[in-house]
Amino acid sequence: MNASAAEQPLPVVVVGAGPVGLAAAARLLERGIEPLVLEAGPSAGTAVRGWAHVRLFSPWAEVVDPAAEKLLSPTGWVRPDGAAYPSGGDWAEQYLQPLADVLGEHVRYNATVTGVARAGRDRIVDSGREEQPFTVHVEYADGREERFLARAVVDASGTWATPNPLGADGLPALGERAADGRISYRIPDLQDPSVRARFAGRRTAVVGTGASAFTALAYLADLAKQEEGTHAVWVLRRGITGSTYGGGEADELPARGALGLRAKAAVEDGHATALTGFRTAAVEPHGEQLVLIAEDGRRSKPVDQVVVLTGLRPDLSFLSEIRLGLDERLQAPTELAPLIDPNQHSCGTVYPHGAKELAHPEKDVYLVGMKSYGRAPTFLAMTGYEQVRSIAASLSGDTEAAARVELTLPETGVCGGAGLFDEPDAAQSSGGCCSVPAAPQVLTIGLGGPAASAGSC
Repeated sequence: MNASAAEQPLPVVVVGAGPVGLAAAARLLERGIEPLVLEAGPSAGTAVRGWAHVRLFSPWAEVVDPAAEKLLSPTGWVRPDGAAYPSGGDWAEQYLQPLADVLGEHVRYNATVTGVARAGRDRIVDSGREEQPFTVHVEYADGREERFLARAVVDASGTWATPNPLGADGLPALGERAADGRISYRIPDLQDPSVRARFAGRRTAVVGTGASAFTALAYLADLAKQEEGTHAVWVLRRGITGSTYGGGEADELPARGALGLRAKAAVEDGHATALTGFRTAAVEPHGEQLVLIAEDGRRSKPVDQVVVLTGLRPDLSFLSEIRLGLDERLQAPTELAPLIDPNQHSCGTVYPHGAKELAHPEKDVYLVGMKSYGRAPTFLAMTGYEQVRSIAASLSGDTEAAARVELTLPETGVCGGAGLFDEPDAAQSSGGCCSVPAAPQVLTIGLGGPAASAGSC
């Protein structure tokens, strides 16, 4: 670096141009701080585009960040109908990419972050550590490498690229890697003819019990009605109870309730067979098919495809030289983890949180968005937007705004995530999930503790 460059204020590097990363950039600009967004993919919302065919639970009113909308409005951009439910593709094309285009030179594509550290200091060295800027190492798609200096790092890279494996112990099942061509970790897009051909008239094991598994079961049930011989084997690590399918018609989020009912109908109508209490330890070839083997020795009937939807986990490899404070179970920030631990929160009841709860021993490093939740499955977009609002305030020196952390809950609920909802015009309920109050409320933490809980699913 030359002397004049060294005198320029350093940017805040944001890793990932997804919904929360781009919102972080908008919030930083709002505070007069220069962001530099580094996106590994070729466009904004690369991960979101990976599930472009899946509809969100949350309507447009809940998935557009206010600061981002302020940047977009002067361009003539008009927010879609707030009551409509976008697909992942809609979200990327109608909001994320236009926002990235407005951010312009603040966003760089095909730029994979390979490492973050303190300049001249590995994670061992204490002396002068906090006085040093961060170094962010980047590798571009063409093989070029570059190093940036940053005053802070906001990691919004998500968890999409690191799905959990088939093995019930958190490790790949024996034979899982060898069967890679017949095992996938995404909800299949059955509108794609080439994908449809792989599943039509075949037996597919769907492993998982969350919204993604419900969606896959519903899609396969629809296909079974059209293509004879199509059948799903639903592999659950637990048994089926009254809560397995969610709240159904009593669910305060119609989109989520409809999804659970569709999965239940897939089983009851015979389009899916449940294989309960089955914790997969191995997968073996059986001619052109696969057989799953449980830890207790049980064997599944042969299947043609396996769709593993057992959750996601954060990639922490490029942060190995940074001092992170993470919960030993969830791999989430230690102050946040107790608020989102699925062992304690069956429906993901989450208090609003910000810079304080997301802080690490390494000052001015933050994991945000899905990545901040580690292995917990209950993240919602609005929570991420509040995270980066608080962090931008903290980095600007506005400690009062950072501690205030306001979260307004709309009457339609705040649960976000990939789901299936075929009746977007259906009437909405007056509440959110997990007993969210019917009227919008402002929740405040940081000055005496949480005043109420925010729903999440």
